Amino acid sequence: MNRDELAQLYDFTGRTIVISGGTGVLGGEMACALVGLGANVAILDRNPALSATMKQRLGCGPGCAVSVFANVLQPDTLLQAEAEIVREFGPVDTLINAAGGNQPGATTSPEQPFFDLPEEALRQVFDLNLLGTVIPCQVFGRGMAQRNSGVILNISSMAALRPLTRVVAYGAAKAAVTNFTAWLAVHMATEYSPRIRVNAIAPGFFIGQQNRALLLDEQTGGLTPRGQQIIAHTPMKRFGEPEDLLGTTAWLLSDASRFVTGIVVPIDGGFSAFGGV
Repeated sequence: MNRDELAQLYDFTGRTIVISGGTGVLGGEMACALVGLGANVAILDRNPALSATMKQRLGCGPGCAVSVFANVLQPDTLLQAEAEIVREFGPVDTLINAAGGNQPGATTSPEQPFFDLPEEALRQVFDLNLLGTVIPCQVFGRGMAQRNSGVILNISSMAALRPLTRVVAYGAAKAAVTNFTAWLAVHMATEYSPRIRVNAIAPGFFIGQQNRALLLDEQTGGLTPRGQQIIAHTPMKRFGEPEDLLGTTAWLLSDASRFVTGIVVPIDGGFSAFGGV
């Protein structure tokens, strides 16, 4: 393969890519990068109003971007979003399920032991992370099955690969996403077409709004005890930056990985490989 052929593998011109949670730190970075590679990107969000900064970043690439209202837990809104996207860009080639997250009510602490975690909070975290991945796969995966081609990229977590303290619901839900990714990869390839691929990435520790206070001490500007423990178990000795996800994401979405399906790729600075000795 020569240089031009290799470059073409990462040319997404004409591809229609849907990203749930595309206004978040990680999903937003993916959206901007894919527009830069020529893709037509549709960002799904319950609040489709993009920030001025996001609009500016998305407008700098050769591709196009739109923000569309949808709730990943409500199939009817996803169907409406799909119809709007098809009118704008054509059939959806690729789905990235980046919607997810945790909440304090489903997290253990000295003040809130495991035995007192409220059922409602647990269900909300389970539903957002697991059903918020499964339902979009049902809606957008149907068209892929009909066209015998497509790519789905799910977002797992270090909490799925190595159970972490405190985040009981989040870890269990992401472990289910990992299992579902492998199941769906086999199902789509054997029941519909081997040209439909399903993979996932498992980000390590990235600083976002949900975990900033958990990892960074705002008073001292240093790390919290939990942040220190994470860095001590990360061979690269730093937290991830959103752009660290882009190389693996582009690879898994492109034909460069055309014989790859059903895997979860850790992007974690070596955290999952560290044995503690």
